[in-house]
Amino acid sequence: MEKLVIVPTYNERENITPLLDRLFGLPFELHVLVVDDGSPDGTATIVQERQKLEPRLHLLQRPGKMGLGSAYRDGFRYALDHGAEYIFEMDADFSHDPDAIGSFLDAIQDADIVLGSRYIQGVTVVNWPLSRLILSYSANVYSRLITGLPLADATGGFKCFRRRALEGIRLDRVKSEGYGFQIEMSFRCWKRGFRIKEIPILFVDRRAGVSKMSRRIIWEAAGMVWHLRWLDLTGRLE
Repeated sequence: MEKLVIVPTYNERENITPLLDRLFGLPFELHVLVVDDGSPDGTATIVQERQKLEPRLHLLQRPGKMGLGSAYRDGFRYALDHGAEYIFEMDADFSHDPDAIGSFLDAIQDADIVLGSRYIQGVTVVNWPLSRLILSYSANVYSRLITGLPLADATGGFKCFRRRALEGIRLDRVKSEGYGFQIEMSFRCWKRGFRIKEIPILFVDRRAGVSKMSRRIIWEAAGMVWHLRWLDLTGRLE
């Protein structure tokens, strides 16, 4: 299991089969780990049926909605336990194009973390309402100003980590979810001296299903960046 793509799911039955078809059709011998939070729509059952035909497909079933950050933390631990060298974060809803994975693998040859950026070459977002775009762009400006994190898109969720980057931070100290989780992971890696590289991606709003964004996630991220800054200033960022 050299390359593992972690895909958190909650009610993604409309997307999961075509996404798996695309990922397993790529020429990179990818393994895929679906972390399902007890989807009532039977997403996990679809994955279990596919596992009978595909040995590179893995499934973590959790009892209910436990949060995006928690799903990725469990996925990262699974990846490290099973020897993965390149570990991807990726949404299940096709907002992240599977065909971009080759670009990530090229870029990570001289980096420790590669981030898919929606804002490094202008704004490369399709089908978002203006209000959502303004919120996302503003969140990135806000996080840069407070933390100093030198990234155009710190809130994006299409990433590739080298194993050593995940081993080099305390995953048990990463508590945030949603936007906040993405910022916190990048900030902790940056402060540990890992090399971060951004590459441009085209982000397309989900083609099926319902967004998981909420006001709670937004407010958590807003407060979390101040918390990270405080931990850093007081020497307590581990």
